[in-house]
Amino acid sequence: MTTTYTTPPPAVPPAPGAPAGPPGGRPRRRRGPLARVLVVLGLVVALFVGVVAAVVGVAWARAATSTAGAVEFTRPLAVPPLAESRVEDGVRVFELEAREGVADLGASAPTPTIGLNGDYLGPTLRAARGERVRVDVTNALDETTTLHWHGMHLPPAMDGGPHQMVEPGETWSPTWTIDQPAATLWYHPHLHGQTASQVYRGLAGMFLLDDPGAADGPAADLPHEYGVDDVPVILQDKSFHADGRLENAVSFLSPVGTLGDTVLVNGTPGPYLDVTTERVRLRLLNGSDSRVYDVGLADGGTVQLVGTDGGLLPAPQTVERVRLSPGDRAEVVVTMAPGQRAVLRSFPPELGVNPLFERFSGGDDTFDLLELRAAPTLAPSPAVPDTLGTDPADTLDEADAVRTRTFQLSGRSINGRSMDMSRVDEVVTVGETEVWEVTGLDDTPHNFHVHDVQFRVLDVGGEPPTPDLGGWQDTVYVQPGRVTRLLVRFEASEGTTDPDTPYMFHCHLLTHEDQGMMGQLVVVAPGEQAPSRIDVPDGGTHPDHDAAPLPGDGTGPRRPDPAPHGGH
Repeated sequence: MTTTYTTPPPAVPPAPGAPAGPPGGRPRRRRGPLARVLVVLGLVVALFVGVVAAVVGVAWARAATSTAGAVEFTRPLAVPPLAESRVEDGVRVFELEAREGVADLGASAPTPTIGLNGDYLGPTLRAARGERVRVDVTNALDETTTLHWHGMHLPPAMDGGPHQMVEPGETWSPTWTIDQPAATLWYHPHLHGQTASQVYRGLAGMFLLDDPGAADGPAADLPHEYGVDDVPVILQDKSFHADGRLENAVSFLSPVGTLGDTVLVNGTPGPYLDVTTERVRLRLLNGSDSRVYDVGLADGGTVQLVGTDGGLLPAPQTVERVRLSPGDRAEVVVTMAPGQRAVLRSFPPELGVNPLFERFSGGDDTFDLLELRAAPTLAPSPAVPDTLGTDPADTLDEADAVRTRTFQLSGRSINGRSMDMSRVDEVVTVGETEVWEVTGLDDTPHNFHVHDVQFRVLDVGGEPPTPDLGGWQDTVYVQPGRVTRLLVRFEASEGTTDPDTPYMFHCHLLTHEDQGMMGQLVVVAPGEQAPSRIDVPDGGTHPDHDAAPLPGDGTGPRRPDPAPHGGH
């Protein structure tokens, strides 16, 4: 075999004064300025992506919270006192004063708070159907506030929404007649842009309604001695600074708002309730900013669900869990055995969003809430009656619906519009039945609350409502991508129709509400017209969004159709 050798050409020396080239005579390639910039940018982007991935990874690991089995129940549950009242000229009068305070909320030091007639939260107001009531609301704070009667049927001028502001040093005295069944309602501020902050710091309380007309009916056998076998359970999650101050910062990864790592019940950390009767009725209220609870017994036992937002269910429902989105209420009866200890727990709620948003919205969290401690000997309690309240289906029939309205929730807007206190978004005729279709368009938890009415949930994504939605509701969780259909009718009563004073409809995740996820409706008499713009009290506008509503398919005001048609 012959091997051929190739002799490289001789190297040519560089010309005098020329720079020396690389070995072998090949020219050296130099990166141009653009190439160097691209390399640096690539390194920066890679570093940024790595840092973001690390931050998200750490946040993911820390985002899920569980206190299951870790809570030491060492404090007796604080039960808000019943508010004192007097009768003047046939009107029952309550007095509430919003004031600053300092409370022991279980932090490392006393916590600066605000409350009503006290340091934190407020007393429980109680009135009966048919009574005329007045609440003198005095603002002793150094900031403007309002007080909204959540779930109450009353004139819009008395509703306590963002238009009924109470300035520092002033007293507001709404007066109305109680005209609805027995129910567990609540009150809280509704100041445009500041609702979340004021509720988080402590302005809230319960408002219980009794119905004398049903006093001798089946519901009379439910536990009803306030603070003994009929107990308010106000759930609020909190976080604290090292010095005891409340921490309400919203994580940059949270799509919902403030999520605390501790849950207080009636402002009590680690609470227990001494039970002295065979059955105890717990009036559950989700008073949190953003957190959804799924409440049941830690041992998997069942409770009897007897009431929802607007009052008693037609019949009790035996359930393991009850889901409560912000603003929701539920009444459950727990049956205890002598000497038993049972823990009320919030399990991870099914939010119906993607796994990332699920975790950063509190969907993977578990909290032990309250320990029930039964005495060695329990006083007997009547069995829970088989029938209780009215069936919404007997009152509201879809066949009577004259129109369908659509409400699409996305970002911080409804139907593409952010809140504007001077704009009328919807015009509703009193006494007419309507179908409202509510849909969350983004992959984010929302819910939907309507002032003045209790509505019937027809279906969720085409499926019948679950037991916790089978009664009267004023607040409903909105599962992303699924249409929740509601049957709504604004009933006639004193002062309900007012074309110039609005009620609100909004997401009750309070951060979403404050950021603009709210609209306004007015209720008119048949044939009555309403303006498209209304007056706003001084200081009522919110510069972040009122002056520049988002583009979209909002139509306000949507007036009744000229020719009524059948429902969906």
